[in-house]
Amino acid sequence: MTAKTPDNARTRATIGTERITRGTGGETHQGAGGDVPILTTQQGAPVADDQNSLKAGARGPVLLEDFHFREKIFHFDHERIPERVVHARGYGAHGFFELTDSLSDVTRADVLQRPGERVPAFVRFSTVAGSKGSFDLARDVRGFAVKLYTKEGNWDIVGNNIPVFFIQDAIKFPDVIHSVKPEPDRDFPQAQSAHDNFWDFISLSPESVNMALWVMSDRALPRSFRFMEGFGVHTFRLVNAAGRSTFVKFHWKPKMGLQSVVWNEAVKINGADPDFHRRDLWDAIGAGSFPEWELGVQLFDDDFADSFDFDVLDPTKLIPEELVPVRRVGRLVLDRVVDNFFAETEQVAFCTQNIVPGVDFTNDPLLQGRNFSYLDTQVKRLGGPNFTHIPINAPKCPFHHFQQDGHMAMHNPKGRANYEPNSWGGAQGGPREDAARGFTSFPAHEDGVKTRVRSELFADHYSQARQFYLSQTATEQVHIQQAFTFELSKVETLAIRQRMVGHLVHVDLELATAVAEGLGLDGLPEAPAPARPVLDGLPPSPALSILKNGPADFAGRKFGVLVTDGVDAALLDAVMKAADDEGANVELVAPQVGGVVTSAGVRIPAGQKIKGAPSVLYDAVILLPSAEGTAVLCEEATARDFVADAFAHAKFIGYAAAAQPLMKRAGIRTQDMDGGILPLAKAGDVAGFVTACRALRFWERESRVHAV
Repeated sequence: MTAKTPDNARTRATIGTERITRGTGGETHQGAGGDVPILTTQQGAPVADDQNSLKAGARGPVLLEDFHFREKIFHFDHERIPERVVHARGYGAHGFFELTDSLSDVTRADVLQRPGERVPAFVRFSTVAGSKGSFDLARDVRGFAVKLYTKEGNWDIVGNNIPVFFIQDAIKFPDVIHSVKPEPDRDFPQAQSAHDNFWDFISLSPESVNMALWVMSDRALPRSFRFMEGFGVHTFRLVNAAGRSTFVKFHWKPKMGLQSVVWNEAVKINGADPDFHRRDLWDAIGAGSFPEWELGVQLFDDDFADSFDFDVLDPTKLIPEELVPVRRVGRLVLDRVVDNFFAETEQVAFCTQNIVPGVDFTNDPLLQGRNFSYLDTQVKRLGGPNFTHIPINAPKCPFHHFQQDGHMAMHNPKGRANYEPNSWGGAQGGPREDAARGFTSFPAHEDGVKTRVRSELFADHYSQARQFYLSQTATEQVHIQQAFTFELSKVETLAIRQRMVGHLVHVDLELATAVAEGLGLDGLPEAPAPARPVLDGLPPSPALSILKNGPADFAGRKFGVLVTDGVDAALLDAVMKAADDEGANVELVAPQVGGVVTSAGVRIPAGQKIKGAPSVLYDAVILLPSAEGTAVLCEEATARDFVADAFAHAKFIGYAAAAQPLMKRAGIRTQDMDGGILPLAKAGDVAGFVTACRALRFWERESRVHAV
């Protein structure tokens, strides 16, 4: 019979400030004590031991009466909520919206009345097709959802970084999403549109061609959430105090300009840092470089809507800014990260139906369907109708209603009244004498027979796709050609490839020819007969190009500086100062993260180890190794890749003379030296290099190296 070990056999040892507990079986645990809160159950009961479940003897069965264990494991079993069907992988931040130009002439929305007034905001960015565990740099649409906590309730502007959509009617939404998700028989590919199902749907749905051009453009590969536009997609109404309606489209314009990455770069970023966009937003806010967008509105009346070549209710179309300029009326600033990802970013619930007095819907058939679908989705995902009780979803203004009970009700009506009308002093629903205080719909006249048809103006599926393609720079057009070629090369069914290229004939013959040649097709397929003639006279719109709307400086971007022991201290100091003056960030990449010793004998830490920091993580690179360090790096494959990738991706490269052997080993020959590769012979050269980097890429190089 084994003797029972007495309680006083438990001993304690101290290592630094950490107290260690050794139990009767010799196991070691961190002991509790000191200036830390005591662990409790969800009911607040203090926990004596969180290391062991209650058992009948040291090796006996776990006892059912162990309420702490049951509560802990029960909550763990249920801590996952259903994943969003779309936009599952998202990232959010808090901030504020500030009005800069009153819209009181066109709307009675309180939040759009008084310049200088701020309201809290929460924004969630996301990909569409991938699951929560997918990567950030998928070729995909990006969600751009904004929740404004106004004095008249929450207003959700639920949009994307692309102003048009795949479909015209919400009845097709399940189909387009099913087609782009992993194929049901094999459950792959994940977060990719490069497969048969997606292109089968697109090639059989001409209305999707315009959106396909956008998704195959660099818009689908944003460098950062901070450097992409947002769009409300749909046409809404603004209604003023006199009851007059004005059509509106919403835009979010990034103050730091537009920027994307190239496909080869995106593939490598996903391998090096699948959380690239998340980390970028977190780091920027943490560093005080708060992302900012301007709210823009396109305002137009019925006369314009009636004269426009396309139906303003068609969500697969946009209104060129050259026809209706974007009026900048406010700014959105993100200045605080979430305290808890699940409580805020994961549980935030956006609904297109969440509007405020002075904003109203139109008969856009996709918008009408989304108003139903979003609410239905949130009820399912968040467990019931009380998701507005979750703090991130609750309005910050006073609210009064008689909705009660249900799953996870956090608050119910107080007092006797739980119905309306009542005579107990509870909230009243009207009609009110002061009708302007409540939400009223615009009294649009609706008349027609029940039918399943679309407006004839919805049937032009190619003209705006052509306009978008012709609005791109030559570099961007090549990227679109290569994107279509890559995606369709993953399609196994020849007929689908041919059918899709046939649609591209209507968009642009050069585009269709390039894709057909890239796929090895035997000539151009026959183009399908368009439902309406393609309009050849639509002028290019510069606003549709990323490269024509880049930044004015290098602020918010990141330099990757490759250093070794013996790095020129004067050059490095000049880099740090010039970057700081520009508002850019610097990350030192070294053989070891422990850092390097400069030529001045000062040890400085590195942000990254060369084996874990490829140049795809940076917007421009600077090579400052010493001669001795260069000799070592020349034998290091990741160092050679660091330089070769920066060159292939058309990035600006600044280099000290000692780095030239490394550049040569990376494949940069003398004849390859161009205007994007600048020597840094002395500290005074750095400022000029930083100025050159404002162009972001030296695109002339790309046509020579065929990087993407």
